[in-house]
Amino acid sequence: MPKSPFTPRLFLRILAWLAALLAIALAGSWLWLRQSLPILDGELDTGKLEAPATIRRDAQGVALIESQDRNSIAFALGFLHAQERFFQMDLLRRNSSGELSALVGAAALKHDKKVRLHQFRKRAERNVAAMAPEQRRLLSRYVEGVNYGLQQLGARPWEYAVLGREPEPWTEADSLLTMFSMSLTLQSPTGEYERRDTALTELLPQDLYQFFFPDGGHWDAPLIGEARGPVKMPQTDIASLLEEEEPIAYQKMESDDKIYGSNNWVVGGALTQHGSAILADDMHLGLNVPNIWYRAGWNLPGSERTVRGVTLPGGPIAVVGSNGLVAWGFTNTGGDWGDLIPLELSENGRQYKTPEGWRDFEIDREAIEVKGGETEYLKVPKTIWGPVVSRDYRGALLAYRWVAHDLRGANVNLLQMETVESAREALDLGPLLGIPHQNLVVGDREGHIGWTVAGAIPRRVGFDGSRSVSWADGGARWEGFLSASEQPRVYDPPSHRIWTANARTMDGQFLAVMGDHGYALGARQQQIRDALFARQTFAEQDLLDIQLDDRAVFLQRWQQQLLGLLENEEDYRDVREQIENWGGRAAASSVGYRIVRNYRLRFLEFATAPVLTYMRRFQEDFSFGPMKRQLEYGAWEMSQSEPRHLLNPDFESWRALKLAALDAVLEEMAKDGHPLVEQSWGAQNTARIRHPLGRAVPAINWFTAMPAEPLSGDTHMPRVQSPDNGASERMVISPGREGSGIFHMATGQSAHPLSPFFGNGHRDWVEGNPSPLSERESRYTLTLR
Repeated sequence: MPKSPFTPRLFLRILAWLAALLAIALAGSWLWLRQSLPILDGELDTGKLEAPATIRRDAQGVALIESQDRNSIAFALGFLHAQERFFQMDLLRRNSSGELSALVGAAALKHDKKVRLHQFRKRAERNVAAMAPEQRRLLSRYVEGVNYGLQQLGARPWEYAVLGREPEPWTEADSLLTMFSMSLTLQSPTGEYERRDTALTELLPQDLYQFFFPDGGHWDAPLIGEARGPVKMPQTDIASLLEEEEPIAYQKMESDDKIYGSNNWVVGGALTQHGSAILADDMHLGLNVPNIWYRAGWNLPGSERTVRGVTLPGGPIAVVGSNGLVAWGFTNTGGDWGDLIPLELSENGRQYKTPEGWRDFEIDREAIEVKGGETEYLKVPKTIWGPVVSRDYRGALLAYRWVAHDLRGANVNLLQMETVESAREALDLGPLLGIPHQNLVVGDREGHIGWTVAGAIPRRVGFDGSRSVSWADGGARWEGFLSASEQPRVYDPPSHRIWTANARTMDGQFLAVMGDHGYALGARQQQIRDALFARQTFAEQDLLDIQLDDRAVFLQRWQQQLLGLLENEEDYRDVREQIENWGGRAAASSVGYRIVRNYRLRFLEFATAPVLTYMRRFQEDFSFGPMKRQLEYGAWEMSQSEPRHLLNPDFESWRALKLAALDAVLEEMAKDGHPLVEQSWGAQNTARIRHPLGRAVPAINWFTAMPAEPLSGDTHMPRVQSPDNGASERMVISPGREGSGIFHMATGQSAHPLSPFFGNGHRDWVEGNPSPLSERESRYTLTLR
């Protein structure tokens, strides 16, 4: 028998060769990655600046820009954004322009087709052309800084090498596209709340509609007005919604408060030792690598003041922060900033009726480039009110009149916040701000505080905007926008406290002009309000403590109900013990919290399934969506009074439904095979903060993802947290006392995994450590000349 040539010595030699090849590959990858690192120190002669700009960065990469010319500061900020975050900026502009397919291929084609209906690139170019000359100059300087910063990288950002593409230059319109991207995130691009609500109110018996979908209840905590009263038990038998032998449809219920929103509040000078207001702001958004925000500050030329806060890469603006005299923060309003219009069509369907008579649709043809494929073409039918975006349950075409489509929908007027000198002056900017409508909360150095809506509010005539109605006869319409004097406003309330958390803030006339596009249940807002009234004096740490409050106040009654349900159930002894010792918090270590929280959601799913089944008979893909945010009131009433006529026919009793809901939770928890005592809330609520490319190329997660850590917090409490959504930043700031301010941000300043700033500060965000708002000692200095 011939001897095998494969000897142990040869095997070891092959292993050595493979190890050497791997080492060479890793070294090559490391050297290649290093080429795209940003420039941190030295001097660059740009040939473009009116005055030099110096960029100082501390160990976390927090940037402070100093120059005697504001346009040069804008250039320097653009330079920073491009060097640290260009791929993120590119995704933002492509997201709202419907141009992602050109970068990543056909996987984004469905998204691009939906977004192209809004033609945001054309709208951005129109809005840039309408800017005031000084704003246009500053934006132009910012764009020059972006493109210069991109050119100064030793290699293209690493993401483009992975995708096999080259980055395209930045334009002025692209900066507005980043704002439109936020509109797509924070508001509905197709008016889904109104479409669902109109269908529900027209199809469901009214007593069932008012029971399941009230406009609020005792969890409300508005700034103006009172909480709503209890829901009224309906008379209609829920089984009457179902046809004989019809299978009941179930859709897993996610948290009814899982919305893109935020918390913010401010206390007046009467409640602080130093007499200045203190503002807290934490904006809840999707969590990715890198963070959506970029920390920066700059001096205000001609003054002794400095702006500090966060910027959105792609624009030259401090989104939230302080200018030394005034601090400001945002939360999403939940108001109604768009209207769906059912169109009345001619017999051949080619025309629609307007107050001036029949009119042809205007049809635009949008070309969508697809990486690795042929260009796709999309027809965009447009009306005098807006594009056609969907159909209602009857099949009628729906046009969309949306503030985001208007000239007022996106601008750079937020720049003016840099120079305001009082809370009152800041509130006056509200209707001028071209951003997705926000609760603007402000406090100033003199201790004054205020709230208003940031964004243009349409003046509706002939209808209230709550339902889709025809505009064909001119009876229903928009007549411009409200002025600053008509805008809802609260200034220096007697309590010296203002709070918002995406729930209803107003009542009466102010609520009428704001409308309702899916306010959050008020539990989170109420917990914040009550925590503010529990103290009479405040320092910065006190406001951070409220931001980190993970007490499960909202779920306490559900925990008590479950204990009662299992009182004599021997088979659930271990489960009952966990529920009894749940700790009353959304602590990562709590098993009982996870059970109670998920039990409630399963109860909601089972109890409302007949309504879902009924609605799907008219609209096949119907889901509750944002309509589920007020389901708590009817669900709790059913769980307490157990009305036989509202029982889901799939269950023989309410007790059977409740135990089935609990069993479904326990079955889900047991899937990974671990014992109950190891099935904590943190095991479900584990951080999943990754680079966008990591979804398609999992190997990228190895060197870019943040640690998969169990996280405390949840949705119906101030410390909002899910695996990939939560406080994108936490800020506590008193104008003029920025040195005492506190700031947290998930991930780090840089998107580059070899950057010294990659992931810096993330640990403080996870643990809630009071890290400073202001930049620390400079580690790096770069001068642009």
